[in-house]
Amino acid sequence: MKIVDVTVLPISYRLPEGSGATMGVGRMVKRDAVLVKIQTDEGIIGWGEAHHGRSPGAIAKLIDTTLKPMILGMDALDTNAVWLRLYKGHFATHGFGAGTAIAMSGIDLALWDVRGKAAGWPIYRLLGGGARSHRAYAGGITLGFQAPDSLAEEAKGYVEMGFSALKLRLGDTPERDAARVRAVRKALGEDVAILTDVNAAYGLDEIRMLMPVLDDCRVGWLEEPFPPHDTYSYRKAAALGRTPLAAGENHYTRFEFAELLRDDAISVLQPDLSKTGGITETLRIAGMASARKQKLYPHTSMTGLNMAASLHLLNGIENAGLFEADATRINPFRVELTGHSFEINAVGEIRAPDGPGLGVEIDEDFVRRHPLIEGPCYV
Repeated sequence: MKIVDVTVLPISYRLPEGSGATMGVGRMVKRDAVLVKIQTDEGIIGWGEAHHGRSPGAIAKLIDTTLKPMILGMDALDTNAVWLRLYKGHFATHGFGAGTAIAMSGIDLALWDVRGKAAGWPIYRLLGGGARSHRAYAGGITLGFQAPDSLAEEAKGYVEMGFSALKLRLGDTPERDAARVRAVRKALGEDVAILTDVNAAYGLDEIRMLMPVLDDCRVGWLEEPFPPHDTYSYRKAAALGRTPLAAGENHYTRFEFAELLRDDAISVLQPDLSKTGGITETLRIAGMASARKQKLYPHTSMTGLNMAASLHLLNGIENAGLFEADATRINPFRVELTGHSFEINAVGEIRAPDGPGLGVEIDEDFVRRHPLIEGPCYV
């Protein structure tokens, strides 16, 4: 089965005024994503999602002009060979590094969708997994910088929906962050897991001030306090308290995860399948983590394509952690794009779609109605 065409579709959705959450990375004003559509000579079509990388037009152009010609005519079922062709031909030398990994991820997810559809199986079956449920936490672009009382009320709403874990956004100031964490812990009691994400907005001084509060409130993890390349700060911060450090959504390929494992500062590994190299590469990362008895907690991206892929991966590995459910109230890329609800059940768990491949169908009319909007998605 040969690859005969690759179509790249960057899409955007402008959020209603005042509806975007504010966090360490800024205030969200629009959603972006890059969809990859692969056609084969046997008529099977696969879909994948490349993360927007805050430059969706650039990611789309890279795929269309550079990576696409490299894989046309290749065996669509040989995902390892396609991955290696792109790695050797662009990522490993004179390429765009992270941008190339993001672009490769969208291609890889689309090829796994093809593989599943060709076999008539959901991807998790191809991975050797079975149908099972996963505990989910309320994530996505939610629970941002707001007054503690208001934040606590919003958090209680997610618990009422069935979530037994949720993630707060930090990175404002240590004092205001501490007040928010304390307010949510007081409102939710001891049975709900509170996770936190700084979006790389802090340095060691701020984390040194904040860590005692996180320890006292029994926070499940502190995610991305620093930029991914600041390995020195991660090593130092790991000794500042009991709260585990989490990272991985901005680490690319198994080679960067090998460094994370070697440093032994990160307890919670969070590869994003639309950034780190797709299912093909994340399986390798999962194997490396398994040798250390560490779980994977995939970071989910903008659309239901990535969410479905993340659930299939969790079904297919032995060291599956929590699923990051997109609890954002306004995200047409989740349901309207794919026709799948991604709802949790009454006990806060979620299952992968059971259809062939990723198990979701793309509404191409929706895609056409949401063309790329130039400009930053966070301000």
